[in-house]
Amino acid sequence: MISKALEEYLKTIYVLKKQNNNVRVTDIANSMNCSKPSVNKSINILKDNGYLNYEAYGTIEMTEKGIDLSKKILEKYDILYVFLKDVLGLDKDEAEEEAEKIKLSMNDKTINSLAKYIHKVLDLNDLDCDYDVNSERCRTCARREIAH
Repeated sequence: MISKALEEYLKTIYVLKKQNNNVRVTDIANSMNCSKPSVNKSINILKDNGYLNYEAYGTIEMTEKGIDLSKKILEKYDILYVFLKDVLGLDKDEAEEEAEKIKLSMNDKTINSLAKYIHKVLDLNDLDCDYDVNSERCRTCARREIAH
């Protein structure tokens, strides 16, 4: 298991990879507003844990393990965002900010329970996708459309 800070690096790499196929240390440093040495240290830890493939001064590639965890991290954010915006009624900016903070402290069991609650409250039960944060079953369901 990696730290929440390393999860943020992994998520950032995943998002940058989706936006621009080649991701470099400079891209991550600019996106996260941190130093290149800090990025290098984190990348090497992620590489040692099997989440990334990286050679010095090259592009950063994600392993399947890294991609899977990144999707899970993003899904946690999506669930919290929908709850805060559409169930509690926070405005978009506040919901985004709070979801980013809260996701760092919630475990999978709590997220799964919250997702099921959101499905009930927003009347999405007929989707019958049996949400589980460890799978990708909900990535394309109606709940996802509400979030964006």
